[in-house]
Amino acid sequence: MAPRAIVIGPPGAGKTTIGRMLAERLDVAFRDTDADVVSSTGREISDIFANDGEPAFRALEEQAVDTALSEHDGVLAVGGGAVLSELTRKRLAGHPVVFLSVGLAEGARRVGLSSARPLLAGVNPRATFKALLDERLPIYRSVAAVEVATDELGPAAVVDKVIDDLAALAD
Repeated sequence: MAPRAIVIGPPGAGKTTIGRMLAERLDVAFRDTDADVVSSTGREISDIFANDGEPAFRALEEQAVDTALSEHDGVLAVGGGAVLSELTRKRLAGHPVVFLSVGLAEGARRVGLSSARPLLAGVNPRATFKALLDERLPIYRSVAAVEVATDELGPAAVVDKVIDDLAALAD
């Protein structure tokens, strides 16, 4: 059993929105590893970050991705920072990983740079978001089989592009 598609990307890229729509179009189940962490711990991610720290959250996230990869055969959305784990990157190898890319301005607009996103809380969330994009972009690209730029597209158009690009991979 393996996921039909794994959606990755930074905050604001649309992983959950696109993942749900893609699953519906493919007539498969949708699963989100962030939701899995919340469900398994009974705690919000921001609470885990605040009280236990980012390393504790990343360990939970790594386990959630591993479990989902072995149990789920639909569309899987993984947290934006999941690819920071070398083990997770190895586990994603060979899977149909879709990187939803988003530019700084559009990503900042979408996330609203809110404190609900623990890595973006702080004095200058825009600068933090830029640093996050700069750090993660090469990692996202190294893991992805497909990259779809989302800035200029609505969700339905992104899903169409993902489906087309995944079909081209299968050819």
